[in-house]
Amino acid sequence: MKAKIGTVLVGLALTATMALAQPRQRARMPIYDVSKEATISGKIEDVQQMQHGRMTGIHFLVKTETETVDVHLGPSYFIENQGFHFAKGDQVEVLGSRVKMGDSEVFIAREVTLDGKKLTLRDSTGRPKWARGRT
Repeated sequence: MKAKIGTVLVGLALTATMALAQPRQRARMPIYDVSKEATISGKIEDVQQMQHGRMTGIHFLVKTETETVDVHLGPSYFIENQGFHFAKGDQVEVLGSRVKMGDSEVFIAREVTLDGKKLTLRDSTGRPKWARGRT
C-alpha cells in the first residue's frame, strides 16, 4: 500500500514539474516594424484604456479621410507622465507602424502630434521609451 502511494506521489510530482516546465502561453503584443512606418492624420473618435496583464494601455480610434484606424499608444502612466491627455474630437497626426494582431490590423504609434506638441513613444528602432533600462 505504501509503495502504491509513493508511486502515485512521484507521478504527481513529475506531472507538476513537466507542466511548470512548459512555455507559458501569453498574449504577446505585436512587434513594431520600422519597414512599415507611415503617418496618418485625423480626428480621434474614441479613446480607450485597455488592460494588458498588469499594465493599462491607451488606444484610440482615428478617423482619417479614408478609414478608421485602431492606434495603440502605450502605458497610460507613461503618456500621463509626459503631460498628454487625448480626447474624442482631438485632431492628431500619428507616425507609426501597421502590424497584424490576431485577425486584425493595428497601428502602433511611435510619435503622436497634438496641438503642435509631439509625444515620442518609441525610438527610431521602435523600442518603447518606457522600456528604458530593460533588456
